[in-house]
Amino acid sequence: MRTQSRRTFLTTSVLGLGAAARMPVFSKPAPVAGTVPRLPREVWISTFCQQSMENDDPAGMIGQILSSMEGIAHQRPDIICLPELFPYAHYRGSVEVSEEALKSDSILQPFAEFAVRNRCYLICPVYTTHEGRLYNAAVVIDRNGEVMGEYWKIHPTEGEIEKGISPGPLDPPVFKTDFGVIGVQICFDINWQDGWEALRRKGAEIIFWPSAFGGGQRVITKAWQNKCCVVSSTSKGQTRICDIDGTEVAATGHWSRHWAIGPVNLEKAFLHTWPYWLRFDEVERKYGRSIRIKTHHEEEWSILESLSPDVRVQDILSEFQIKTHEEHIASAEKMQLRHRP
Repeated sequence: MRTQSRRTFLTTSVLGLGAAARMPVFSKPAPVAGTVPRLPREVWISTFCQQSMENDDPAGMIGQILSSMEGIAHQRPDIICLPELFPYAHYRGSVEVSEEALKSDSILQPFAEFAVRNRCYLICPVYTTHEGRLYNAAVVIDRNGEVMGEYWKIHPTEGEIEKGISPGPLDPPVFKTDFGVIGVQICFDINWQDGWEALRRKGAEIIFWPSAFGGGQRVITKAWQNKCCVVSSTSKGQTRICDIDGTEVAATGHWSRHWAIGPVNLEKAFLHTWPYWLRFDEVERKYGRSIRIKTHHEEEWSILESLSPDVRVQDILSEFQIKTHEEHIASAEKMQLRHRP
């Protein structure tokens, strides 16, 4: 597995997108034999829950998870996310972090080979080391088995720091895939908003959250709060795929213990319902079944979604002078500042 230098820290794959970089155009993944036609920005996500899995050593756990991944490969996921530090979850022995960090390349090798065979991206959370520091990291692997880069957990716990883990930079990276821009937060990061907001400012449309626990309603909240898809992958509890309004697309449970698998359509926009609902009838008359407008009436949120490969949401927003929710709030704040004594 050939990796990019960690010293450059994602200079080729990591983007720094401004908030104005809305609805970018990405290349459509190559069609796969035996699959039905799909929308250009439809992303199939598989995310794992490690609940009730145990093993006597990390190598055994890695083997179990790879075997489970092979079992869902027929679903042809675009991206798979694994839980925080998955080789060591439910491990009965002790772990020397510095030693395990030095093994990261060999740990990641079979996952890179899986990515090549199955033409998918992978998010693999492991210990890594850089310039003498140890990190709780999420390594992002592309469809060619290449390491795009790493996210280093911004907010490790006190226990982790005592074991030698360093906090990651406050400015987290984003990764440009062929379906959109993604970012990562890890476990304890959910208690802070700084990393999530930074990823959104850089254009992240899906934020993956590998974690030691399920997070419950907090995962759903992070989705609507940040107006992007949020995907958890957990050592225990429930694993979820949430759409931009917090709607649960898929989740693990009694009848699907280890995998949540489902599609999200990134060709959509999160709107402040007032006053743009005044234009919704016009939009629907013109575009008919090519679009869908879903309104959360109590919250006064609306989601405008394209259901046609020929219709771009950005074009509709421009045509009907509709702002996204983020643009609407930013505009209001700008006017408030001008008029505030």
